[in-house]
Amino acid sequence: MKMNKWTLGLAAAGVVSLGSVVQADEKPSNNVLTKVSSTTISGYVSTSAAWGWGKTAPVGGYSFAKATDGFNLDVVSLTISKPLDEGEWSAGYTAQLWFGPDANALLNNSVAFGNFKDFNVRNAYVELRAPVGNGINFKLGVWDCPMGFESQNVGDNPNYSRSWGHTVEPTQMTGLLASYKVNDAFSLNAGVANTINSQINGRVASAQSQKAVVGGISLTAPDSLGFLKGAKLDAAVMDGRVAGAVTGPDTTVIYVGATIPTPLETLSVGLAWDHVNIAKSPASVGNGANPDADAVAIYLAFKASEKIKLNARVDYFDVGGAAVGLPAGTEVLSTTFTVDYALWENVISRLEYRWDHDMSGRVLGAGSFPGGRVNSSQIALNVIYKF
Repeated sequence: MKMNKWTLGLAAAGVVSLGSVVQADEKPSNNVLTKVSSTTISGYVSTSAAWGWGKTAPVGGYSFAKATDGFNLDVVSLTISKPLDEGEWSAGYTAQLWFGPDANALLNNSVAFGNFKDFNVRNAYVELRAPVGNGINFKLGVWDCPMGFESQNVGDNPNYSRSWGHTVEPTQMTGLLASYKVNDAFSLNAGVANTINSQINGRVASAQSQKAVVGGISLTAPDSLGFLKGAKLDAAVMDGRVAGAVTGPDTTVIYVGATIPTPLETLSVGLAWDHVNIAKSPASVGNGANPDADAVAIYLAFKASEKIKLNARVDYFDVGGAAVGLPAGTEVLSTTFTVDYALWENVISRLEYRWDHDMSGRVLGAGSFPGGRVNSSQIALNVIYKF
C-alpha cells in the first residue's frame, strides 16, 4: 500500500495510527471485491442467414420468423446476475438485456420503451430464498413463464426456428413466482402476474386488480428406472387476460411436455402439447365458432458424434382464434430438420431446413401463406457465440 508524505508525517507525530490508515484503506477495496466476485456476466451473439426454397415465400407468424434471401443479426444478449448461494436466506438477481432486431419482437417493447427500437429487457428480477422446508425460492420482477418445451434463448433450443406451440405460449411475466423442490424427483411452482402476455408492467384496463395466475409441476425419473432415468415430465396451467383489454376474453393456456431417453443412449424423444382456450362470447357460441388453438410437437435428438447433433421436429397447429397472422381455422403441419456441427469452441453452428404446409388450403380454395400458397419452405444457417 502507498501512502503520501502527509499521512506518514501524521503517523510519525502520533496524530493518526498507521494501522487504522491501513485498515481504512483496505476495507472499501475488500468490500467491493466481495460484492463483485459473486456477480457473473454472460451472454451470446446470434447471427443467421435464410433463403426461400424454390419460389415459396416464408410463412411467418411463428415467433422470431426471419425474412428470407439475406443475412441477419438476430440478437445480442447480455446477462448480469448473482445466483443464489447455499445460504438459508440467500439473495440474488438477474438482468438479461437484448440488443438487435429480435428485441423488437418482444411484446413489451411497444409500451415499456416506446419507439426506442432494437433494445429490450428480457429478464429482470430479484431472487430470494426463504428457509421453509427445503427452501422456497421467489422471483420478483420480470421472469420466464414456467411452461413450454422451447426457450426465448435460441441457443437453448434443439432447432433454430421456433415451433408453433412456442408461438402461442405465455413468455415473459411481470409478477411474483415461487418455486419449491420437494425432492430430486418432484418440484412445483406457482405465481401471479399482471397479465397473461409479456407486456412489462402492463395492466388489464377493465380491472387492474385482476391478475393472471400460473402453476406447474415437474417430475424427473430416478436412476432406478434404468434407461428412463432422467426422463422429465412438465405440466403447467396459466389463466388471465392480456394487457389493455377492456372487454377482452379470459384466456387459459395448458402445457404438457416430456423429454424421454431411449435404450439407444444417443437418441432422445421430446413431446409437447399446448392448448389455448379463449372464452367464447355469446355471439361465437351462437355461430359455432371455435376460438381454441392446439399445437402438438414431436422432437427427435440424435447425437451422431462428439461434434455432430441431428435434431428433428414435427409439429401440428390448429390456429383456432390464436393471433398469429394466419386466418382462424387454418391447420398447419410443419417439419424441421437441423444439423448442429460444433466446429469452434463456444460456438453453435447449425444448418436447418423447414417446411410448413397449410393442410386446410385446398379445402378453403387458397392457402393461408403469402401469395395464397399452401407450402412454405426455407433453409437457414445459424451461428451463435456464447460467452
